[in-house]
Amino acid sequence: MSDNCKGRRVVITGLGAITPLGHSIDELWSGIKEGRSGIGRTTQIDASEFASQVSGEVKDFKPTDFMDKKEARNMARFTQFAVAGTVQAMKDAGLGPNGEGGYDPDRMGIYLGNGIGGFDIAEEAIRKLIDRGPRGIPPMTIPKMIGNEAAGNIAIKFGITGPCNIIVTACASGTDAIGAGYQAVKYGILDAVVTGGTEAAITPLAVGGFCRIQALSTEYNDRPQEACRPFDKDRDGFILGEGAGILIMEDLEHAKARGAHIWGELAGYGQSCDAFHVTAPNPEGKGAAKAMTTALKDAGMQPEDIDYINAHGTSTPANDPMETKAIKLAFGEHAYKLKVSSTKSMTSHLVGAAGAVELIISLLAIRDQFFPCTTNFGEADPECDLDYVPNKGYPGRIRAALSESLGFGGHNGALIVKEYKD
Repeated sequence: MSDNCKGRRVVITGLGAITPLGHSIDELWSGIKEGRSGIGRTTQIDASEFASQVSGEVKDFKPTDFMDKKEARNMARFTQFAVAGTVQAMKDAGLGPNGEGGYDPDRMGIYLGNGIGGFDIAEEAIRKLIDRGPRGIPPMTIPKMIGNEAAGNIAIKFGITGPCNIIVTACASGTDAIGAGYQAVKYGILDAVVTGGTEAAITPLAVGGFCRIQALSTEYNDRPQEACRPFDKDRDGFILGEGAGILIMEDLEHAKARGAHIWGELAGYGQSCDAFHVTAPNPEGKGAAKAMTTALKDAGMQPEDIDYINAHGTSTPANDPMETKAIKLAFGEHAYKLKVSSTKSMTSHLVGAAGAVELIISLLAIRDQFFPCTTNFGEADPECDLDYVPNKGYPGRIRAALSESLGFGGHNGALIVKEYKD
């Protein structure tokens, strides 16, 4: 295979996060290492009439810590999260607006994942439409509501003039956005990208809609921190959350030329579609397995080269046995030697931001050589028989990690990150 076909090496040089565990990378990672939960009773809306009253909320978020009041006022919450994460990631990468730090704005792009957009803005506008008629609709409703505005606001704030995209593949959106950005850098379309995912959908319509399809946990409203229990026999649904995870990725030579700190290398990406059902995964796990094996092939790696999987692990009856089957299909006997965990047990399910936050966690796991745990793991579902790092994380050798995301509509995405070696 020629070097041109192999593509360029892609490295990660900046990180940012807004999550239920805190408003920074350090807060996120300390919570994960401690096995601390960011899940609690829902407070953003009156959830008393909903079957599920538990969520992973971002607490005490002040957008003006990251942007001025005028900027914040013209953004929906999901966009505020994305911009706040990007402010962190750009600073971490040593980059600023309009090429500051050593990049060409025309050769930098934005690839952001979002699953739902501004439901909060839409719901407010509908209420005002009903109460006051068409003239009651706030003028900024459309610019704040639509999903692409998160990426657009990042471009405006930093003067990034390359491609600016939103990827929408439900719960796989963040993973697929990172994959698209990775491919743009790998094959020379761009030198650098802002990428990741964002979501803020703890609203009556979203919570009610997920309740109607019986996707959310309803049995632990009085014990919210126990509600997300991936791979456990008593799991009963996922926990809706919110937040953002943002990464700066660059061509290796571009990063080295400007003296950037390198967190790790993004080595492979794979995606597939189940073509099976709009909400249920294929129970045999073939689509998810295909995404993982495609990522391995893209990375030029064997199953034995992976030490840790950050699983999609939603804590739903349908996902967890299927995902266990998929890992076995993709990794064969090595599946039983892998450490597998679902950090959603602590962060909740951040939907379009999930894959990005979980890739960041995987990267930090490699940095600290630490296996994150799956909390609330009491008794395993008999169909879930892998090593899920129950309840307490611990040190261990991690050369490379795979993070996977699986979304409604049958979307499957997998990313491989590994130690950076010059």
